[in-house]
Amino acid sequence: MSDLPRRAVARSAKLAALPIGFAGRTALGLGKRIGGKPAEIVAQEIQQRTAEQIFKVLGELKGGAMKLGQALSIFEAALPSEVAGPYRATLTKLQDAAPPLPATTVHKVLVEQLGDDWRENFQSFEDRPTAAASIGQVHKAVWHDGRTVAVKIQYPGAGKALLSDFTQLARLGKLFGVLLPGLDIKAVLSELRERVVEELDYLREAEAQHAFALEYKDDPDFLVPDVIAANEQVLVSEWVDGTPLSRIITGGTKEERDRAGLLLVRFLFSSPARVGMLHADPHPGNFRVLEDGRLCVLDFGAVNRLPDGYPAVFGKLTRIFNNGDMANVVQGLRDEGFILPHIEVDMEALRAFLSPYIEPTAVEEFTFSREWLQHQAATVTDLRPGNVVRQLNLPVSYVLIHRVHAAGIGVLCQLGTTARFREEVIRWVPGFTEEDPEEHAVAAS
Repeated sequence: MSDLPRRAVARSAKLAALPIGFAGRTALGLGKRIGGKPAEIVAQEIQQRTAEQIFKVLGELKGGAMKLGQALSIFEAALPSEVAGPYRATLTKLQDAAPPLPATTVHKVLVEQLGDDWRENFQSFEDRPTAAASIGQVHKAVWHDGRTVAVKIQYPGAGKALLSDFTQLARLGKLFGVLLPGLDIKAVLSELRERVVEELDYLREAEAQHAFALEYKDDPDFLVPDVIAANEQVLVSEWVDGTPLSRIITGGTKEERDRAGLLLVRFLFSSPARVGMLHADPHPGNFRVLEDGRLCVLDFGAVNRLPDGYPAVFGKLTRIFNNGDMANVVQGLRDEGFILPHIEVDMEALRAFLSPYIEPTAVEEFTFSREWLQHQAATVTDLRPGNVVRQLNLPVSYVLIHRVHAAGIGVLCQLGTTARFREEVIRWVPGFTEEDPEEHAVAAS
């Protein structure tokens, strides 16, 4: 991992090239318009080429740029498949081929973090990692008391690389505004930077994981391995064997896939009420299915702290939508900051866009599928100026919730889950079943 962090000059040069490229494309577009080419076509060409360059650079960089690409799936969803496809392939390659730290470097980190006598904490320690990710890797070991443990070690310099990338990316708000004019990208980037800083602190992650482990202890549906020891850059927790969710996706029976998807939704909806936190990184690598059918949940580096539980506005607006009151839905979205004051949206276009996502809450049983997701993506990838998706904002308080919704729907579609999701919404999402007095007053007026 000698190239992490990469030389700051080289990283900055790649990111700094984006505004220059954007200016050049804008000038080229102006020339085409003078030559008589329709303005809308020129705008789409500029948007697409800007998108291509943005995601090419993000895909080439690790650290904060890669994190941003993973977290802001809304950007990827707003792109045509010919642009997003290569970008997704680049990210997948980076994630799957993340080179492990050599054993000598691992030992050096452990000495720095745990002291010269770090081996006394373990009966045995496997130098080859069992998993490698963007900011750290996991090793299997046996703790001094005989328990098998997972030892998560942060890459040296990972924090500096992440924050350097975000400093550069914060200067690119105007570029992203070309793709999504209704989005306050500077605020979103600032929020993501704060969350990434949290992900770098393994002590904070350990506190979150321990809270989840206590709440779900002896739960019939879930297992969260507890923390054994931690500091800022090393986290030791209980080891859990199980079938990776990715294997359930590719080879599980219909019954196994249905149950896994239902438990995923139940965990994500129940944790804000039970723990006051939402697991904010629901990709298949963070879940295992145990022999007894329980869902094991891993990696609590990204959590959304929701001390008041899941935002009741989601349940309220979903219920109002299902009742057919689009005027109040639009007003509610404005009140929450999803539609900025200067933005006007087509109400029927918004209804058409939201309807499929809310459908699972309106029927007794629903089936998620790749075909369903592809149909929704066709709407989102429309780059024409009037596309309602491009007019929507993402308030900072909902950045991680959006990340969970987008990633969670993706996993459910991979699983092809059929389940009674409405029952989970009724049980766990506040505002979905009860009306407040203000709604009666609005309806009466």
